[in-house]
Amino acid sequence: MLQQEKPEEFILATGETHSVKEFVEESAKHLGFDLEWSGYGISEKGIDKKTGEIIIEIDPKYFRPTEVDLLIGDASKAKKKLGWTAKTKFKDLVKIMAKADFKEEAKLVK
Repeated sequence: MLQQEKPEEFILATGETHSVKEFVEESAKHLGFDLEWSGYGISEKGIDKKTGEIIIEIDPKYFRPTEVDLLIGDASKAKKKLGWTAKTKFKDLVKIMAKADFKEEAKLVK
């Protein structure tokens, strides 16, 4: 991207779409939680089956003012002009992110 003669914007994306719930479930696996969902809709909570602790719950203050039906990145321009394709799959990316955040959190606790 940085080697292009003329600056351009490129979208780098997998072309896949996943829900926040899928992200949470995958993250929980990598952080050692046995997640179970309880409730429905805005009252739904993710509870660790081992401890009974609520690990995640919905907070409306984080809702977008206007929601879109589908968010999915189109990296076709990057593929065409740069030959770029995504190599990291969703589950691998979540694992990388979860472990990095866990490592950062451990530093703050010390």
